[in-house]
Parts: sequence; structure tokens; C-alpha cells
Amino acid sequence: MLRRLTLATVALMAAAVVIPATSAQAAAFKVLVFSKTAGFRHDSIPNGVQAIRDLGAAGDFEVTATEDAGAFTPGNLAQYKAVVFLSTTGDVLNDGQQSAFQSYIDGGGGYVGVHAAADTEYDWPWYGQMMGAWFKSHPAIQQATVKTEDRAHAATAHLGPAWVRGDEWYNYRTDPRSTVHVLQSMDESSYSGGDMGDHPITWCHPQASGRAFYTGLGHTQESYADPAFRSLLLGGIRYAAGAVKADCRPETGYTAIYNGSTTGWSQAGPGSFTNSDGTLTSQGGMGLLWYSAKEYHSYSLKLDWKMNGDDNSGVYVGFPASGDPNSAVHNGYEIQIDATDTPDRTTGAVYGFKAPDTAARDAALNPPGQWNTYEILVEGERLQVFLNGVKINDFTNTDPARSLQQGYVGIQNHSGSDVVSFRNIRVKELGGTQPPVTTTVEGETYTSQSGVQPTDHGGASGGRTAGYINNGDWAAYAGVDTTGLKSFSARVSSAGSGGSIQVRSGSATGTLLGSVNVPVTGSWDTFQTVSATLTGSASGPLYLVFTGSGGNYLFDVDTFTVTR
Repeated sequence: MLRRLTLATVALMAAAVVIPATSAQAAAFKVLVFSKTAGFRHDSIPNGVQAIRDLGAAGDFEVTATEDAGAFTPGNLAQYKAVVFLSTTGDVLNDGQQSAFQSYIDGGGGYVGVHAAADTEYDWPWYGQMMGAWFKSHPAIQQATVKTEDRAHAATAHLGPAWVRGDEWYNYRTDPRSTVHVLQSMDESSYSGGDMGDHPITWCHPQASGRAFYTGLGHTQESYADPAFRSLLLGGIRYAAGAVKADCRPETGYTAIYNGSTTGWSQAGPGSFTNSDGTLTSQGGMGLLWYSAKEYHSYSLKLDWKMNGDDNSGVYVGFPASGDPNSAVHNGYEIQIDATDTPDRTTGAVYGFKAPDTAARDAALNPPGQWNTYEILVEGERLQVFLNGVKINDFTNTDPARSLQQGYVGIQNHSGSDVVSFRNIRVKELGGTQPPVTTTVEGETYTSQSGVQPTDHGGASGGRTAGYINNGDWAAYAGVDTTGLKSFSARVSSAGSGGSIQVRSGSATGTLLGSVNVPVTGSWDTFQTVSATLTGSASGPLYLVFTGSGGNYLFDVDTFTVTR
């Protein structure tokens, strides 16, 4: 039976409680735990607060626990690396507090949502986007199987492919997979009451310059005594605080070529890889385990890797089929994994050809003993390397004897003294026959803005638009990546003077990809679609900048569509 706390207990908890780190050294960072409720109150909140206190004491971060929304001021939030919404419910922040929190997160802060954090602030579009998805319903508490989709993230690296446990399993109003990176999902066949089909339950994603993490687990008091759940919480907090790195960009369309089975793989040369717990670990060498089942052309290759210490390995791409590992060395390219070698032969280097951006690499790299994620993006003869979601190398092949547009992929076992492990090797092909990817976004779901406000219009999609637009205003959409964008269209209305929309990348003054004129449509409820072709290359989030010379309230934006 669920228990509700007494008013006296709630009053005691409303006061901020600071738990100092127990280390003789100063805490590495500070975390604010916020558990105010304006709706249902979970009786597990005190257990959750205590669990995070324990994690902070053991992990050298300082914890402040409060239910006072007055803590949400720019000055106060600035001292924290992450803010945890611990089973908050209802409308818990006023307009000023919301503004302070949004600026804190978009400016580089971290958010951790636990369980009923998804049952919070339904009338705040930015919060819904940052959270990922709002709560819809739940069945009775019961045992179920949670599938681990990412075993490299610090929150889930300790878990196996499946985790059987009891909890209250939320259904969400929308499937967030297209806008977040899913860490765990539900096996709906293992319990009664799941209604989503594809059912993410734990996820993360970049939020402008900040980071967001959410888990739907944590309803029961028993959860917070479970070491595995505590480790999940700790990893989420450390990611949100920036203490560990992860590739939390949305990920769809990949096919696993290794996730426990070595079917289709061949060993060339001496040495081998052990295969246990969905993990390949190098031994002996120098050899190469290569995926001989298929040759790749334009593609994105992702894989997770971990060194034990100062070890050596690499990922080979663009080499011909051969039982000799030296064929890959002389005909392909190696993306190096090595902690201490020379710049053109260290982690992130295209071995012997181009050193990584060492500052970007060092900022994105997790140290030996922790997992990292590579994305190796091959488009034509261009090869880009991303480490934990950050681009660290950009190389173009000009050697006529080599070609990145044909060949195989593989992982190196360097020697008996070099031990490197790999997990979750997956590929997304980018062939020319792929149809364009089109994304439509509600104008009012911006993640940050200047001057723009949502406004109600019955004829608009969802009943709302981005409105009150004046010259120089802008709106940002952190979940829309400008990489590869080719066209832009918008459904607009104007009873003002019209104007133009500039499509920019990275910031309101970032790379201009294109612009489109917005005419006067006759009324705020008369909509028209305008479009433009986009040019140039970009890789940051989408910004729309609005211009016009006709005074206040130039036009409204209902929806916009981008094609890549």
C-alpha cells in the first residue's frame, strides 16, 4: 500500500539540508536535490534523498536537499553542477523560477529526473522537451524485464542485457526515442499494462549546452536500497554534472553487427578476442577481427570501447577482404585507441595520417577503466571521428590507392600486453538510395528563445504557434541537428507586416544556411507555407532568427519542416 507523508514530515523536508562530502579533500562538485510535490506524493522520496546523500558521501560530491522552489535563482543555481528532480509532481516552479532553471540548463547545467519528474510542469513546453516525455499512466507495481540498450553509459555499464526487477512502470504520452538517446527500455511481454510498444524507460540527451538524464524507475522505497539502482542513479548524476562523458545524441536506424554473437566475423592473423557478456576483449596479436559478412560504402559505424590502462588497439575501415591483417594496415585506415602515443598515433588519430583535435579529444575522453563511444562517419572520401558525441577528427582521403567508399570494418588485437574491450558494434548505412529524412516541429516547442512567446490559435497545429515575434527575436531547437539539412519550410500567418526567417546553425549569430520571406496572410488564423533551399555545411542545433521592419508582432510560426 502507498503511504503519504504527514504534514510535519513534509515541513521538515522543505528546509534545505546540506550533506558535506566525507573526503578530506573538497567535493568535486555540488548537486541540488529538489523534491517538491504539488500532486501525488511518493512515500519513497525520503529514501531517495538519503540514497543520493550516500552516493555523494561515497563519491565526493556535496548534496543540498530542498523542497523550497525559492532555491531556483540564477545565483543559487550557479553553484551546482546538476539538479535532481526527485519524484516531483505538478506545477512546482513559478515563471521566474522556470526562467532561472531554463537558463541554468541551457547554459551548461545538468538535469536528472527520477520517476515522477515526468509528472511535472505539464504547461511548460521547454520542460517537456528537456524531460523527453510526460507521464500518461501506469499499471500495478509488478516485476518486469528492463532491456539495457546502452552498456557504455556510466548509468548502465554495470548492467547485463536484461534486468528483472519490481517497480511501477510508467507509460508515457509520446515515444521519446527520436529526440533522446535510449539507455533502457521495457520488455512489455514480461508484465501487464504496458501500452507503448517501443517503450523507453531511461534516457539521456544534450540540452543546448547542458545535459539531461531521466529514469522512470524509482517508485518503491526498496529501489533506493538496491545497489544496481543506486549505481544507475550515480551514473546519471555524474553524466548530468559533466563528470563522465557519453554520446547521448539520439540514435536510430543502426543495425548491430556485434552484440554478443560473432556470426559474420573472421579473425586475421595471430591472437584473438574473448567473447563474454556481450563484450569482445583482445588477447595476443597483432591481429584483426573483421566483419567479413558485408562490405560497406557510406556509413556511420558506432562502437563502445574500454582500455584497462596504457593499452593499444584501433578500429580499421576501408580495407579489402584478406586473411592478412597487414592488408588492413596498408590499404585501409586505422582510428587509433592508445592513451599515450605521439599525436598522430594516439586516441582519435587517423593513425599516421592526421592527429585529433587534442583539446576536444581530452575534454570528451573518459579515462582507462571507463567506457567510451566512437562514431566513425564515412561519407565519400571524408572520414569524421566523434568521441562520446564530440567531433575530434575530420580527414579526407586523397590517396588514389585507397578508397573509403569500399571495404570492410574491423577491430585490432595489438599484442598480449594490450587489453582493450569492445561492445555494441553497430552500423547505419547512408547509401544514395536512402530517402530524405523529413522532420516537422511545432514552432512553440523551442528549447530557448529571445522575445518569442507561445500564443493560442484555433487553426494552428496543436492549437498554438510561436508568436509575439519582433525584429531580432529568435528561437532555438536543441533537438534539431542542422547536419545535412537541405531544405526548410514553415507554416506561417501574419496580420502584421510579415518579414523573414533566417535559418542558422549553433547560435542566433551562427552559420546562415538560408532564409525565407514571410508574407502578410491577412489574419493570424490564415496560414500559408513558405520554403527555402538550404546551403553550406553545419553541425550545431537549429536556430530561427526573425527579422522585419514593420514594428511589433511581425508574424507567427505554426510548424516548420526540415529535410536532410
